[in-house]
Amino acid sequence: MQRRLAAIVHADIAGFTRMMEGSETRTFRHLKTAQIEVWRPAIQASNGRLVGTAGDAMLAEFGSAVTAVSAALDIQERMAKFNDTIEPEQRMNFRIGVHLGEVIVDDEDQNIFGDGVNLAARIQAMAEPGGIAVSRAVRDLVELRVEYAFVDGGEQSLKNVSRTVQIFHVHHTKTAVPANTAALANTTTRMVPQITLRFEGTDSAKTKHSFEVTLEKLMSRSDGMVIGRAADQCDFVLAHPTVSRRHARLRVAGEALQVEDLGSTNGTKVGEQALKAGEPVSLHVGTKLRIGDVDMMLRHL
Repeated sequence: MQRRLAAIVHADIAGFTRMMEGSETRTFRHLKTAQIEVWRPAIQASNGRLVGTAGDAMLAEFGSAVTAVSAALDIQERMAKFNDTIEPEQRMNFRIGVHLGEVIVDDEDQNIFGDGVNLAARIQAMAEPGGIAVSRAVRDLVELRVEYAFVDGGEQSLKNVSRTVQIFHVHHTKTAVPANTAALANTTTRMVPQITLRFEGTDSAKTKHSFEVTLEKLMSRSDGMVIGRAADQCDFVLAHPTVSRRHARLRVAGEALQVEDLGSTNGTKVGEQALKAGEPVSLHVGTKLRIGDVDMMLRHL
């Protein structure tokens, strides 16, 4: 057994189970083609090593954060071209997470383990479909190509990780939106309509819930927009018994996107922070928002 510092890239396909249910054979064939024609060449071009695959998940190791991010960008660019050649319902949108940390190497099969690998997997889950998320350790060491930018996703509480981890998303500069919404108020009128915020997630019974709002509409409502169970009193309806009739309010205040609990029965959480009624808290892209028993993630389209 040996230990070494490595840049770890973890990837997973968004909606893979649904795709397999639709057509196992076709999905498997597309996945194998992506591995051979996209992943392996991109990893090799950045002097990385494909550690292994398990179902739709892939794990790769690189000697530096710079080459790891370069490979991740190359993979997503190649995947965009690959997806153009197949049916829309079969397109494979990988989420990629990148972290720099110490790994344990199994001398027998060269597999890697440890906290660094676990964090890369958790960060991957925070990425948008077709996107890349990285830890602060990676962001601090990497200077992106001019057409890309890091967008702060805020401090996140990750599953089975005792400490919070600051996440950064890699976006193309043409579509990059500050994840903590700083400078949203300075976004030009021409660009605002292009930005859609999407909240999606499940309750404890795994029932799916979601709603969307354009940034333009949210910014036009100085009093904010209400989330709750009552269709006649709310802008966004979450039909769940643990959600109050008027549960929480979304608004853009100054340069921040905020959520405010409206004195709900079962409470509102941002990450692990329980909100006090009437005290707004900032939201970030990639933030987990809990409304009653419904866990949601904020993304933008």
